[in-house]
Amino acid sequence: MKALILSLALGSTAVGAVAAAPPRAAAATSADARFEALYTAEYTWRQRQMAQGEDTPNAPPQLPDVGPAAQAERLARWTDVSRQLAAIAPANLSPANRVNYAVYAQQIDALLAEQRYRDYEKPLTADTSFWGDVAEGARGHFASVKEYRDYIAVMRQIPRYFAQQTGNMRAGLARGFTPARVTLTGRDTGVAQVAEAKTPQDSPFYEPFKTFPSIISAADQAALRAEGMAAITQAVVPAYTALLAFLRTDYIPHARQTLAAYDLPDGKAYYQSKIHEYTTEDLTPDQVHALGLAEVAKIRSRMDGVMRSVKFQGDLQAFFNHLRTDPIFYPKTPNELLYRAAWIAKTFDGKASQWFGHLPRSRFAIKPVPADIAPFYTGGRGGPGIYLVNTYALPSRPFYSQVALTLHESAPGHAFQMPLAAENKTLPAFRRDTYLSVYGEGWALYCETLGEDMGMYETPYDLFGMLSYQAWRAARLVVDTGIHAKGWSRKQAQDYLHDNTALSDHEIETEVDRYIAWPGQALSYYMGQMAFQAARKKAQDALGAKFNIRAFHDAMLEMGSVPVPMIQARTDALIAAGGKGPYPDEE
Repeated sequence: MKALILSLALGSTAVGAVAAAPPRAAAATSADARFEALYTAEYTWRQRQMAQGEDTPNAPPQLPDVGPAAQAERLARWTDVSRQLAAIAPANLSPANRVNYAVYAQQIDALLAEQRYRDYEKPLTADTSFWGDVAEGARGHFASVKEYRDYIAVMRQIPRYFAQQTGNMRAGLARGFTPARVTLTGRDTGVAQVAEAKTPQDSPFYEPFKTFPSIISAADQAALRAEGMAAITQAVVPAYTALLAFLRTDYIPHARQTLAAYDLPDGKAYYQSKIHEYTTEDLTPDQVHALGLAEVAKIRSRMDGVMRSVKFQGDLQAFFNHLRTDPIFYPKTPNELLYRAAWIAKTFDGKASQWFGHLPRSRFAIKPVPADIAPFYTGGRGGPGIYLVNTYALPSRPFYSQVALTLHESAPGHAFQMPLAAENKTLPAFRRDTYLSVYGEGWALYCETLGEDMGMYETPYDLFGMLSYQAWRAARLVVDTGIHAKGWSRKQAQDYLHDNTALSDHEIETEVDRYIAWPGQALSYYMGQMAFQAARKKAQDALGAKFNIRAFHDAMLEMGSVPVPMIQARTDALIAAGGKGPYPDEE
Protein backbone atom coordinates (compact mmCIF):
# COMPACT_ATOMS: atom_id res chain seq x y z
CA MET A 1 0.00 0.00 0.00
CA LYS A 2 2.83 2.43 0.84
CA ALA A 3 4.47 1.58 -2.47
CA LEU A 4 1.21 2.48 -4.21
CA ILE A 5 1.19 5.88 -2.48
CA LEU A 6 4.76 6.56 -3.59
CA SER A 7 4.08 5.49 -7.16
CA LEU A 8 1.03 7.75 -7.34
CA ALA A 9 3.00 10.67 -5.95
CA LEU A 10 6.33 10.21 -7.77
CA GLY A 11 6.07 7.77 -10.68
CA SER A 12 5.52 9.32 -14.11
CA THR A 13 3.37 6.43 -15.33
CA ALA A 14 1.21 6.57 -12.25
CA VAL A 15 0.85 10.35 -12.48
CA GLY A 16 -0.15 10.08 -16.10
CA ALA A 17 -2.70 7.43 -15.28
CA VAL A 18 -4.21 9.61 -12.60
CA ALA A 19 -4.40 12.59 -14.94
CA ALA A 20 -6.24 10.56 -17.56
CA ALA A 21 -8.65 8.97 -15.11
CA PRO A 22 -12.29 10.02 -14.98
CA PRO A 23 -13.19 12.51 -12.23
CA ARG A 24 -14.49 9.90 -9.77
CA ALA A 25 -11.32 7.78 -10.08
CA ALA A 26 -9.20 10.89 -9.53
CA ALA A 27 -11.24 11.73 -6.43
CA ALA A 28 -10.78 8.19 -5.14
CA THR A 29 -7.02 8.41 -5.67
CA SER A 30 -6.89 11.75 -3.85
CA ALA A 31 -8.99 10.41 -0.95
CA ASP A 32 -6.82 7.28 -0.69
CA ALA A 33 -3.64 9.36 -0.59
CA ARG A 34 -5.05 11.70 2.08
CA PHE A 35 -6.30 8.81 4.18
CA GLU A 36 -3.09 6.79 3.93
CA ALA A 37 -0.95 9.81 4.77
CA LEU A 38 -3.19 10.52 7.78
CA TYR A 39 -3.09 7.05 9.29
CA THR A 40 0.60 6.50 8.51
CA ALA A 41 1.65 9.70 10.28
CA GLU A 42 -0.69 9.21 13.22
CA TYR A 43 0.21 5.57 13.80
CA THR A 44 3.96 6.30 13.68
CA TRP A 45 3.36 9.04 16.26
CA ARG A 46 1.09 6.76 18.31
CA GLN A 47 3.75 4.06 18.54
CA ARG A 48 6.25 6.61 19.87
CA GLN A 49 3.67 7.93 22.32
CA MET A 50 2.19 4.74 23.67
CA ALA A 51 4.62 1.86 23.17
CA GLN A 52 7.75 0.92 25.03
CA GLY A 53 9.46 1.02 21.68
CA GLU A 54 12.28 2.79 19.90
CA ASP A 55 12.12 6.20 18.23
CA THR A 56 14.99 5.15 15.96
CA PRO A 57 16.55 1.74 15.31
CA ASN A 58 19.57 2.48 17.54
CA ALA A 59 17.82 4.34 20.37
CA PRO A 60 17.11 2.57 23.66
CA PRO A 61 13.51 1.65 24.43
CA GLN A 62 11.53 4.19 26.40
CA LEU A 63 8.84 3.84 29.01
CA PRO A 64 5.96 6.01 27.78
CA ASP A 65 5.46 9.61 28.82
CA VAL A 66 2.11 9.57 30.64
CA GLY A 67 2.32 13.02 32.23
CA PRO A 68 -0.23 15.83 31.83
CA ALA A 69 1.43 17.46 28.81
CA ALA A 70 1.59 14.14 26.93
CA GLN A 71 -2.06 13.42 27.76
CA ALA A 72 -3.10 16.85 26.47
CA GLU A 73 -1.09 16.26 23.30
CA ARG A 74 -2.88 12.95 22.71
CA LEU A 75 -6.28 14.51 23.21
CA ALA A 76 -5.45 17.28 20.74
CA ARG A 77 -3.94 14.92 18.17
CA TRP A 78 -6.81 12.42 18.15
CA THR A 79 -9.38 15.22 18.10
CA ASP A 80 -7.70 16.58 14.99
CA VAL A 81 -7.40 13.14 13.40
CA SER A 82 -11.10 12.55 14.04
CA ARG A 83 -11.88 15.86 12.32
CA GLN A 84 -9.75 14.95 9.31
CA LEU A 85 -11.34 11.51 9.07
CA ALA A 86 -14.81 13.05 9.03
CA ALA A 87 -13.74 15.10 6.01
CA ILE A 88 -12.90 11.97 3.99
CA ALA A 89 -15.91 10.26 2.41
CA PRO A 90 -15.47 6.46 2.61
CA ALA A 91 -17.35 6.13 -0.70
CA ASN A 92 -14.42 7.89 -2.39
CA LEU A 93 -11.91 5.34 -1.14
CA SER A 94 -10.76 2.14 -2.80
CA PRO A 95 -12.48 -1.05 -1.55
CA ALA A 96 -9.42 -2.01 0.52
CA ASN A 97 -9.25 1.42 2.10
CA ARG A 98 -12.95 1.41 2.95
CA VAL A 99 -12.18 -1.52 5.22
CA ASN A 100 -9.08 0.22 6.56
CA TYR A 101 -11.16 3.34 7.19
CA ALA A 102 -13.77 1.44 9.20
CA VAL A 103 -11.10 -0.23 11.33
CA TYR A 104 -9.07 2.94 11.79
CA ALA A 105 -12.08 5.11 12.65
CA GLN A 106 -13.05 2.59 15.34
CA GLN A 107 -9.56 2.80 16.82
CA ILE A 108 -9.54 6.60 16.85
CA ASP A 109 -13.03 6.77 18.37
CA ALA A 110 -11.94 4.48 21.22
CA LEU A 111 -8.65 6.29 21.81
CA LEU A 112 -10.36 9.67 21.81
CA ALA A 113 -13.06 8.50 24.22
CA GLU A 114 -10.41 7.19 26.60
CA GLN A 115 -8.70 10.58 26.57
CA ARG A 116 -11.92 12.53 27.03
CA TYR A 117 -12.95 10.41 30.01
CA ARG A 118 -9.33 10.44 31.30
CA ASP A 119 -9.02 6.69 31.57
CA TYR A 120 -5.30 7.21 32.18
CA GLU A 121 -6.19 8.33 35.70
CA LYS A 122 -7.20 4.72 36.46
CA PRO A 123 -4.23 2.72 35.05
CA LEU A 124 -5.10 -0.64 36.55
CA THR A 125 -7.84 -3.27 36.57
CA ALA A 126 -8.44 -6.18 38.92
CA ASP A 127 -5.55 -8.20 37.45
CA THR A 128 -3.46 -5.81 35.36
CA SER A 129 -1.41 -2.74 36.25
CA PHE A 130 1.32 -0.50 34.93
CA TRP A 131 3.78 -1.81 37.53
CA GLY A 132 2.93 -5.38 36.58
CA ASP A 133 3.57 -4.60 32.91
CA VAL A 134 6.98 -3.16 33.81
CA ALA A 135 7.84 -6.14 36.01
CA GLU A 136 6.95 -8.45 33.12
CA GLY A 137 10.10 -7.20 31.39
CA ALA A 138 12.14 -8.67 34.23
CA ARG A 139 11.01 -12.11 33.14
CA GLY A 140 12.56 -11.69 29.70
CA HIS A 141 15.65 -13.31 28.28
CA PHE A 142 18.20 -11.12 26.55
CA ALA A 143 20.59 -12.22 23.85
CA SER A 144 23.18 -9.43 23.61
CA VAL A 145 25.01 -6.78 25.61
CA LYS A 146 22.84 -4.13 23.93
CA GLU A 147 19.63 -5.83 25.04
CA TYR A 148 20.91 -5.97 28.62
CA ARG A 149 21.91 -2.30 28.49
CA ASP A 150 18.47 -1.41 27.09
CA TYR A 151 16.88 -3.28 29.99
CA ILE A 152 19.05 -1.39 32.48
CA ALA A 153 18.09 1.90 30.78
CA VAL A 154 14.42 1.03 31.20
CA MET A 155 14.94 0.28 34.90
CA ARG A 156 16.51 3.73 35.28
CA GLN A 157 13.31 5.29 33.88
CA ILE A 158 10.98 3.59 36.36
CA PRO A 159 11.04 6.40 38.98
CA ARG A 160 9.92 8.99 36.40
CA TYR A 161 7.29 6.67 34.94
CA PHE A 162 5.85 5.64 38.31
CA ALA A 163 5.75 9.26 39.50
CA GLN A 164 3.72 10.20 36.43
CA GLN A 165 1.35 7.27 36.91
CA THR A 166 0.79 8.01 40.60
CA GLY A 167 0.24 11.67 39.73
CA ASN A 168 -2.52 10.61 37.37
CA MET A 169 -3.95 8.29 40.01
CA ARG A 170 -4.03 11.14 42.55
CA ALA A 171 -6.02 13.22 40.07
CA GLY A 172 -8.42 10.30 39.57
CA LEU A 173 -8.68 9.80 43.33
CA ALA A 174 -9.59 13.47 43.81
CA ARG A 175 -12.58 13.17 41.47
CA GLY A 176 -13.72 9.71 42.50
CA PHE A 177 -12.40 8.01 39.38
CA THR A 178 -10.81 4.85 40.79
CA PRO A 179 -11.43 1.11 40.70
CA ALA A 180 -13.80 -0.12 43.40
CA ARG A 181 -11.89 -0.59 46.63
CA VAL A 182 -12.92 -4.23 46.93
CA THR A 183 -11.05 -5.07 43.72
CA LEU A 184 -7.80 -3.63 45.09
CA THR A 185 -7.40 -6.14 47.90
CA GLY A 186 -3.96 -7.72 47.66
CA ARG A 187 -2.87 -5.58 44.71
CA ASP A 188 0.11 -4.34 46.74
CA THR A 189 1.59 -7.85 47.00
CA GLY A 190 3.66 -7.73 43.83
CA VAL A 191 4.83 -4.20 44.62
CA ALA A 192 5.96 -5.28 48.10
CA GLN A 193 7.87 -8.20 46.59
CA VAL A 194 10.09 -5.72 44.75
CA ALA A 195 10.19 -2.96 47.35
CA GLU A 196 11.04 -5.27 50.25
CA ALA A 197 13.60 -7.52 48.57
CA LYS A 198 16.53 -7.90 50.99
CA THR A 199 19.23 -7.59 48.35
CA PRO A 200 19.32 -6.61 44.67
CA GLN A 201 19.88 -10.30 43.86
CA ASP A 202 16.56 -11.14 45.55
CA SER A 203 14.62 -8.75 43.32
CA PRO A 204 12.57 -10.13 40.43
CA PHE A 205 14.32 -7.50 38.31
CA TYR A 206 17.63 -9.30 38.83
CA GLU A 207 16.36 -12.49 37.17
CA PRO A 208 17.88 -11.82 33.71
CA PHE A 209 21.33 -11.40 35.31
CA LYS A 210 21.37 -14.88 36.84
CA THR A 211 22.28 -16.53 33.54
CA PHE A 212 23.77 -15.07 30.38
CA PRO A 213 24.08 -16.33 26.80
CA SER A 214 27.49 -17.89 26.22
CA ILE A 215 28.33 -15.30 23.55
CA ILE A 216 28.58 -12.59 26.23
CA SER A 217 32.09 -12.52 27.70
CA ALA A 218 32.78 -13.00 31.40
CA ALA A 219 33.99 -9.40 31.67
CA ASP A 220 30.81 -8.06 30.09
CA GLN A 221 28.72 -10.29 32.32
CA ALA A 222 30.39 -8.91 35.42
CA ALA A 223 29.94 -5.34 34.23
CA LEU A 224 26.30 -5.90 33.38
CA ARG A 225 25.61 -7.49 36.76
CA ALA A 226 27.13 -4.50 38.52
CA GLU A 227 25.15 -2.04 36.38
CA GLY A 228 21.96 -4.05 36.92
CA MET A 229 22.38 -4.17 40.70
CA ALA A 230 23.05 -0.43 40.76
CA ALA A 231 19.89 0.28 38.74
CA ILE A 232 17.82 -1.94 41.03
CA THR A 233 19.23 -0.29 44.17
CA GLN A 234 19.14 3.30 42.93
CA ALA A 235 16.01 3.35 40.74
CA VAL A 236 13.79 0.28 40.98
CA VAL A 237 13.61 -0.17 44.75
CA PRO A 238 12.99 3.55 45.53
CA ALA A 239 10.26 3.71 42.87
CA TYR A 240 8.50 0.59 44.13
CA THR A 241 8.89 1.72 47.74
CA ALA A 242 7.20 5.03 46.96
CA LEU A 243 4.47 3.26 45.02
CA LEU A 244 3.87 0.81 47.86
CA ALA A 245 3.46 3.65 50.36
CA PHE A 246 1.07 5.45 48.00
CA LEU A 247 -1.07 2.35 47.48
CA ARG A 248 -1.25 1.43 51.15
CA THR A 249 -1.61 4.91 52.63
CA ASP A 250 -3.48 6.95 50.03
CA TYR A 251 -4.94 5.01 47.16
CA ILE A 252 -6.46 1.76 48.42
CA PRO A 253 -7.93 3.19 51.66
CA HIS A 254 -9.56 6.09 49.79
CA ALA A 255 -10.68 4.31 46.61
CA ARG A 256 -14.42 4.47 46.01
CA GLN A 257 -16.61 1.93 47.76
CA THR A 258 -19.28 1.81 45.04
CA LEU A 259 -19.05 -0.68 42.17
CA ALA A 260 -20.92 0.69 39.17
CA ALA A 261 -19.48 2.58 36.23
CA TYR A 262 -22.65 4.65 36.50
CA ASP A 263 -21.27 5.96 39.81
CA LEU A 264 -18.12 7.35 38.17
CA PRO A 265 -18.00 10.96 36.93
CA ASP A 266 -20.31 11.21 33.89
CA GLY A 267 -20.80 7.51 34.50
CA LYS A 268 -23.71 6.75 32.17
CA ALA A 269 -21.96 8.24 29.15
CA TYR A 270 -18.68 6.63 30.21
CA TYR A 271 -20.22 3.16 30.40
CA GLN A 272 -22.02 3.64 27.08
CA SER A 273 -18.66 4.52 25.50
CA LYS A 274 -17.24 1.27 26.89
CA ILE A 275 -20.12 -0.77 25.47
CA HIS A 276 -19.39 0.71 22.06
CA GLU A 277 -15.62 0.26 22.41
CA TYR A 278 -15.88 -3.40 23.40
CA THR A 279 -18.77 -4.52 21.16
CA THR A 280 -18.25 -2.07 18.22
CA GLU A 281 -22.03 -1.85 18.06
CA ASP A 282 -24.58 0.70 19.28
CA LEU A 283 -26.36 -1.22 22.01
CA THR A 284 -27.92 -0.05 25.26
CA PRO A 285 -27.21 -1.75 28.60
CA ASP A 286 -30.81 -3.02 28.63
CA GLN A 287 -30.41 -4.64 25.20
CA VAL A 288 -27.17 -6.35 26.22
CA HIS A 289 -28.67 -7.53 29.51
CA ALA A 290 -31.74 -9.03 27.82
CA LEU A 291 -29.61 -10.79 25.20
CA GLY A 292 -27.50 -12.32 27.93
CA LEU A 293 -30.51 -13.66 29.82
CA ALA A 294 -31.87 -15.28 26.65
CA GLU A 295 -28.53 -16.87 25.72
CA VAL A 296 -27.93 -18.25 29.21
CA ALA A 297 -31.34 -19.93 29.08
CA LYS A 298 -30.47 -21.63 25.76
CA ILE A 299 -27.14 -22.90 27.03
CA ARG A 300 -28.65 -24.23 30.27
CA SER A 301 -30.93 -26.42 28.15
CA ARG A 302 -27.90 -28.06 26.50
CA MET A 303 -26.19 -28.45 29.87
CA ASP A 304 -29.22 -30.32 31.16
CA GLY A 305 -28.91 -32.74 28.23
CA VAL A 306 -25.24 -33.48 28.93
CA MET A 307 -25.98 -33.98 32.63
CA ARG A 308 -28.64 -36.54 31.79
CA SER A 309 -26.25 -38.32 29.41
CA VAL A 310 -23.91 -39.17 32.32
CA LYS A 311 -26.88 -40.50 34.35
CA PHE A 312 -26.45 -37.95 37.14
CA GLN A 313 -29.25 -38.16 39.70
CA GLY A 314 -30.22 -34.64 40.70
CA ASP A 315 -30.80 -31.18 39.28
CA LEU A 316 -28.33 -28.86 37.56
CA GLN A 317 -27.33 -27.12 40.80
CA ALA A 318 -26.47 -30.48 42.35
CA PHE A 319 -24.43 -31.35 39.26
CA PHE A 320 -22.55 -28.05 39.53
CA ASN A 321 -21.77 -28.87 43.15
CA HIS A 322 -20.60 -32.37 42.15
CA LEU A 323 -18.25 -30.88 39.58
CA ARG A 324 -16.92 -28.31 42.04
CA THR A 325 -16.24 -30.76 44.86
CA ASP A 326 -15.31 -34.21 43.49
CA PRO A 327 -11.49 -34.51 43.63
CA ILE A 328 -11.47 -36.69 40.51
CA PHE A 329 -11.96 -33.56 38.40
CA TYR A 330 -8.98 -31.65 39.80
CA PRO A 331 -5.18 -31.79 39.45
CA LYS A 332 -3.07 -32.63 42.47
CA THR A 333 0.10 -30.91 41.26
CA PRO A 334 0.85 -27.88 39.05
CA ASN A 335 2.58 -30.11 36.51
CA GLU A 336 -0.53 -32.22 36.11
CA LEU A 337 -2.37 -29.13 34.93
CA LEU A 338 0.48 -27.95 32.72
CA TYR A 339 0.93 -31.39 31.13
CA ARG A 340 -2.81 -31.60 30.46
CA ALA A 341 -2.70 -28.22 28.71
CA ALA A 342 0.28 -29.36 26.61
CA TRP A 343 -1.48 -32.60 25.62
CA ILE A 344 -4.58 -30.71 24.51
CA ALA A 345 -2.51 -28.24 22.50
CA LYS A 346 -0.67 -31.04 20.70
CA THR A 347 -3.93 -32.88 20.05
CA PHE A 348 -5.17 -29.80 18.21
CA ASP A 349 -1.92 -29.65 16.21
CA GLY A 350 -2.86 -33.01 14.72
CA LYS A 351 -6.15 -31.58 13.49
CA ALA A 352 -5.11 -28.07 12.47
CA SER A 353 -4.63 -28.66 8.74
CA GLN A 354 -8.16 -30.03 8.38
CA TRP A 355 -9.68 -26.77 9.64
CA PHE A 356 -7.19 -24.06 8.63
CA GLY A 357 -5.39 -23.57 5.35
CA HIS A 358 -2.93 -20.91 6.47
CA LEU A 359 -1.06 -21.51 9.74
CA PRO A 360 1.06 -19.00 11.70
CA ARG A 361 4.82 -19.34 11.65
CA SER A 362 5.20 -18.52 15.33
CA ARG A 363 4.80 -21.03 18.16
CA PHE A 364 3.93 -20.63 21.81
CA ALA A 365 5.22 -21.78 25.19
CA ILE A 366 3.07 -23.03 28.07
CA LYS A 367 4.05 -21.57 31.44
CA PRO A 368 2.46 -21.09 34.85
CA VAL A 369 1.06 -17.69 35.79
CA PRO A 370 3.71 -15.85 37.89
CA ALA A 371 3.17 -16.38 41.60
CA ASP A 372 2.85 -12.69 42.49
CA ILE A 373 -0.28 -12.20 40.37
CA ALA A 374 -1.73 -15.74 40.35
CA PRO A 375 -4.10 -15.30 43.34
CA PHE A 376 -6.23 -12.73 41.51
CA TYR A 377 -5.46 -13.76 37.91
CA THR A 378 -7.75 -15.56 35.50
CA GLY A 379 -7.54 -19.34 34.95
CA GLY A 380 -5.36 -18.79 31.90
CA ARG A 381 -4.37 -16.19 29.37
CA GLY A 382 -2.69 -16.44 26.01
CA GLY A 383 -1.18 -14.40 23.23
CA PRO A 384 1.75 -14.39 20.82
CA GLY A 385 4.36 -16.81 22.07
CA ILE A 386 2.76 -17.67 25.42
CA TYR A 387 -0.08 -19.58 27.05
CA LEU A 388 -0.17 -18.89 30.79
CA VAL A 389 -1.90 -21.54 32.90
CA ASN A 390 -2.86 -20.59 36.45
CA THR A 391 -1.61 -23.30 38.81
CA TYR A 392 -2.58 -21.38 41.95
CA ALA A 393 -5.48 -22.82 43.99
CA LEU A 394 -5.54 -26.16 42.15
CA PRO A 395 -8.95 -27.14 43.63
CA SER A 396 -10.39 -24.36 41.48
CA ARG A 397 -8.76 -25.51 38.18
CA PRO A 398 -10.88 -28.41 36.89
CA PHE A 399 -9.69 -30.71 34.15
CA TYR A 400 -13.09 -30.58 32.46
CA SER A 401 -12.55 -26.90 31.57
CA GLN A 402 -9.05 -27.36 30.20
CA VAL A 403 -9.96 -28.24 26.62
CA ALA A 404 -12.08 -25.12 26.16
CA LEU A 405 -9.54 -22.96 27.97
CA THR A 406 -6.65 -24.24 25.86
CA LEU A 407 -8.45 -23.84 22.55
CA HIS A 408 -9.28 -20.26 23.56
CA GLU A 409 -5.96 -19.12 24.96
CA SER A 410 -3.54 -21.04 22.71
CA ALA A 411 -4.32 -22.54 19.31
CA PRO A 412 -6.49 -21.95 17.36
CA GLY A 413 -7.51 -19.00 19.56
CA HIS A 414 -5.14 -16.22 20.57
CA ALA A 415 -1.99 -18.08 19.50
CA PHE A 416 -3.39 -18.20 15.95
CA GLN A 417 -5.25 -14.93 15.62
CA MET A 418 -2.61 -12.53 16.94
CA PRO A 419 0.41 -13.99 15.11
CA LEU A 420 -1.49 -14.31 11.83
CA ALA A 421 -2.44 -10.64 12.04
CA ALA A 422 1.14 -9.63 12.84
CA GLU A 423 2.51 -11.78 10.00
CA ASN A 424 0.13 -10.38 7.36
CA LYS A 425 2.28 -7.72 5.73
CA THR A 426 -0.50 -6.76 3.30
CA LEU A 427 -2.26 -5.03 6.18
CA PRO A 428 -1.32 -1.54 7.36
CA ALA A 429 0.66 -1.56 10.61
CA PHE A 430 -2.26 -0.18 12.60
CA ARG A 431 -4.21 -3.34 11.73
CA ARG A 432 -1.36 -5.80 12.24
CA ASP A 433 -0.41 -4.54 15.68
CA THR A 434 -3.69 -3.51 17.30
CA TYR A 435 -5.93 -5.83 19.26
CA LEU A 436 -9.70 -5.27 19.16
CA SER A 437 -11.35 -7.18 21.97
CA VAL A 438 -14.66 -8.03 20.29
CA TYR A 439 -12.76 -9.62 17.42
CA GLY A 440 -9.90 -11.29 19.31
CA GLU A 441 -11.96 -12.53 22.25
CA GLY A 442 -14.90 -13.36 20.01
CA TRP A 443 -12.63 -15.45 17.80
CA ALA A 444 -11.12 -17.25 20.78
CA LEU A 445 -14.55 -18.02 22.21
CA TYR A 446 -15.72 -19.24 18.78
CA CYS A 447 -12.72 -21.60 18.87
CA GLU A 448 -14.09 -23.17 22.05
CA THR A 449 -17.28 -24.11 20.19
CA LEU A 450 -15.23 -25.21 17.17
CA GLY A 451 -13.68 -27.81 19.46
CA GLU A 452 -16.97 -29.70 19.33
CA ASP A 453 -16.79 -29.87 15.52
CA MET A 454 -13.17 -30.97 15.70
CA GLY A 455 -13.86 -33.78 18.16
CA MET A 456 -11.72 -32.22 20.87
CA TYR A 457 -14.21 -32.86 23.67
CA GLU A 458 -13.55 -36.53 24.30
CA THR A 459 -15.82 -36.98 27.33
CA PRO A 460 -19.23 -35.60 28.28
CA TYR A 461 -17.52 -33.76 31.12
CA ASP A 462 -15.20 -31.98 28.68
CA LEU A 463 -18.25 -30.99 26.64
CA PHE A 464 -20.01 -29.80 29.77
CA GLY A 465 -16.92 -27.74 30.61
CA MET A 466 -17.21 -26.01 27.25
CA LEU A 467 -20.92 -25.34 27.80
CA SER A 468 -20.18 -24.00 31.27
CA TYR A 469 -17.65 -21.66 29.71
CA GLN A 470 -20.27 -20.63 27.14
CA ALA A 471 -22.73 -19.91 29.92
CA TRP A 472 -20.03 -17.99 31.76
CA ARG A 473 -19.45 -15.66 28.77
CA ALA A 474 -23.16 -15.24 28.08
CA ALA A 475 -23.63 -14.55 31.80
CA ARG A 476 -21.06 -11.77 31.50
CA LEU A 477 -23.57 -9.83 29.41
CA VAL A 478 -25.96 -10.05 32.34
CA VAL A 479 -23.43 -9.47 35.12
CA ASP A 480 -21.47 -6.61 33.55
CA THR A 481 -24.59 -4.60 32.75
CA GLY A 482 -26.10 -5.65 36.07
CA ILE A 483 -23.14 -4.27 38.02
CA HIS A 484 -22.52 -1.12 36.03
CA ALA A 485 -26.03 -0.06 34.96
CA LYS A 486 -28.56 -1.84 37.17
CA GLY A 487 -27.16 -1.51 40.67
CA TRP A 488 -26.20 -5.15 41.25
CA SER A 489 -24.13 -5.94 44.32
CA ARG A 490 -20.92 -7.96 44.18
CA LYS A 491 -22.71 -10.88 45.85
CA GLN A 492 -25.60 -10.70 43.39
CA ALA A 493 -23.14 -10.99 40.52
CA GLN A 494 -21.30 -13.86 42.19
CA ASP A 495 -24.56 -15.69 42.86
CA TYR A 496 -25.62 -15.38 39.23
CA LEU A 497 -22.40 -17.01 38.03
CA HIS A 498 -22.63 -19.65 40.77
CA ASP A 499 -26.16 -20.58 39.70
CA ASN A 500 -25.51 -20.69 35.96
CA THR A 501 -21.98 -22.06 35.52
CA ALA A 502 -19.73 -24.74 36.99
CA LEU A 503 -16.97 -22.23 37.72
CA SER A 504 -15.27 -22.67 41.09
CA ASP A 505 -16.11 -20.18 43.82
CA HIS A 506 -12.54 -18.82 43.73
CA GLU A 507 -12.72 -18.20 40.00
CA ILE A 508 -16.17 -16.63 40.34
CA GLU A 509 -14.79 -14.17 42.90
CA THR A 510 -11.79 -13.17 40.77
CA GLU A 511 -13.93 -12.90 37.64
CA VAL A 512 -16.58 -10.68 39.22
CA ASP A 513 -13.88 -8.39 40.59
CA ARG A 514 -12.42 -8.21 37.10
CA TYR A 515 -15.77 -7.09 35.65
CA ILE A 516 -16.19 -4.51 38.41
CA ALA A 517 -12.76 -3.02 37.74
CA TRP A 518 -12.91 -3.17 33.91
CA PRO A 519 -16.33 -1.94 32.74
CA GLY A 520 -17.51 -3.26 29.40
CA GLN A 521 -14.58 -5.50 28.48
CA ALA A 522 -16.46 -8.65 29.50
CA LEU A 523 -19.11 -7.90 26.87
CA SER A 524 -16.72 -8.40 23.97
CA TYR A 525 -16.41 -12.19 24.22
CA TYR A 526 -19.92 -13.43 23.59
CA MET A 527 -20.85 -10.56 21.27
CA GLY A 528 -17.82 -11.36 19.13
CA GLN A 529 -18.50 -15.08 19.15
CA MET A 530 -22.07 -14.51 18.00
CA ALA A 531 -20.73 -12.45 15.09
CA PHE A 532 -18.43 -15.28 13.94
CA GLN A 533 -21.15 -17.89 14.34
CA ALA A 534 -23.64 -15.78 12.40
CA ALA A 535 -21.05 -15.23 9.67
CA ARG A 536 -20.33 -18.95 9.35
CA LYS A 537 -24.01 -19.84 9.18
CA LYS A 538 -24.65 -17.19 6.54
CA ALA A 539 -21.75 -18.48 4.42
CA GLN A 540 -22.84 -22.12 4.80
CA ASP A 541 -26.43 -21.32 3.90
CA ALA A 542 -25.43 -19.26 0.87
CA LEU A 543 -22.66 -21.49 -0.49
CA GLY A 544 -24.02 -24.95 0.25
CA ALA A 545 -21.65 -27.56 -1.15
CA LYS A 546 -19.13 -24.84 -2.08
CA PHE A 547 -18.62 -23.90 1.56
CA ASN A 548 -15.04 -24.66 2.66
CA ILE A 549 -14.40 -24.38 6.38
CA ARG A 550 -10.68 -23.82 5.85
CA ALA A 551 -11.36 -20.95 3.44
CA PHE A 552 -13.88 -19.44 5.85
CA HIS A 553 -11.46 -19.53 8.78
CA ASP A 554 -8.63 -18.12 6.69
CA ALA A 555 -10.88 -15.31 5.46
CA MET A 556 -11.76 -14.43 9.04
CA LEU A 557 -8.16 -14.52 10.26
CA GLU A 558 -6.53 -12.58 7.43
CA MET A 559 -8.21 -9.34 8.52
CA GLY A 560 -6.45 -8.60 11.79
CA SER A 561 -8.72 -7.16 14.49
CA VAL A 562 -11.79 -5.59 12.92
CA PRO A 563 -15.18 -4.33 14.15
CA VAL A 564 -18.23 -6.59 13.90
CA PRO A 565 -19.56 -4.93 10.70
CA MET A 566 -16.30 -5.86 8.95
CA ILE A 567 -16.76 -9.53 9.90
CA GLN A 568 -20.13 -9.35 8.19
CA ALA A 569 -18.71 -7.56 5.14
CA ARG A 570 -15.86 -10.07 4.74
CA THR A 571 -18.38 -12.90 4.84
CA ASP A 572 -20.37 -11.25 2.06
CA ALA A 573 -17.17 -10.97 0.00
CA LEU A 574 -16.41 -14.67 0.56
CA ILE A 575 -19.89 -15.57 -0.64
CA ALA A 576 -19.56 -13.30 -3.68
CA ALA A 577 -16.29 -15.07 -4.53
CA GLY A 578 -18.06 -18.42 -4.56
CA GLY A 579 -16.45 -19.53 -1.31
CA LYS A 580 -12.89 -19.07 -2.55
CA GLY A 581 -10.67 -18.03 0.34
CA PRO A 582 -7.79 -15.56 0.45
CA TYR A 583 -5.09 -18.10 -0.46
CA PRO A 584 -4.59 -19.66 -3.92
CA ASP A 585 -5.07 -23.31 -2.95
CA GLU A 586 -8.52 -22.77 -1.42
CA GLU A 587 -11.43 -23.65 -3.64
